[in-house]
Amino acid sequence: MNLSECIALGLQGRQSLVVTHDLTVQARVPDLPPVYSTPNMILFMEVVCTDLIRPCLPAGWVSVGARVDVRHLAATPVGFTVTVTATVVEVTKSLVVFDVEADDGVERIGTGQHARAPIELARFLAGTERKRAAKP
Repeated sequence: MNLSECIALGLQGRQSLVVTHDLTVQARVPDLPPVYSTPNMILFMEVVCTDLIRPCLPAGWVSVGARVDVRHLAATPVGFTVTVTATVVEVTKSLVVFDVEADDGVERIGTGQHARAPIELARFLAGTERKRAAKP
């Protein structure tokens, strides 16, 4: 599959979520503050990127995370709305690279890049089953 024929440079997507206590670092580590956690911010960035290119992929294909280079810049309390914007900035033979940004309505809270690898799901799962079978 030629990714550059399917996925256009500049393609952009945006989604928002409200920070709940379950999305805070305190939900996992009680003595830390009740603010949006870095892992949850990164996961949301991945979801926005995934959803953005999903309609561009052929039937039976999905994308998997391949690289994350993100900085978490500011804390966001419970109740704030976080909006992530993802923009396709590079398409290679095997990767789609996105600029990602997160904002909480007051300030930018995260920025960086994320890369996803489109894969044929059946082939991928066959590979993981071979790995499972080879486990001692």
